[in-house]
Amino acid sequence: MATRSTTGTIDEYIAGFPAGTQKALTEMRALIKAAAPGATETISYAIPTFDLNGRHLVHFGGYAKHIGFYPIPTGIEAFKQELKPYKQGKGSVQFPLDQPLPVDLIRRIVEFRVKENLARR
Repeated sequence: MATRSTTGTIDEYIAGFPAGTQKALTEMRALIKAAAPGATETISYAIPTFDLNGRHLVHFGGYAKHIGFYPIPTGIEAFKQELKPYKQGKGSVQFPLDQPLPVDLIRRIVEFRVKENLARR
């Protein structure tokens, strides 16, 4: 996406991308929903976000060549070995659009974030 999204819902956000990116974003959304069934969806920082207990759980976003996944720095740190094949930042990882999403890894990261979030209640 060339400009910052101004959409109000995740559906609108996903609809703004080409079909291939929409497919990956929809898959990412479904993975997060399945791993964090109690989380609520919102847009924060202009990207899709899942919140739990009033705190951000994870964010994700679409880009020209990748899906960005933002499980907060602790989610990256806890899985740093398994995330080595992917480009990363302090609290982010990039999953290339020309490769399948690492479904099991994403699920486990979200589950880790859910446990971490619930422990902070």
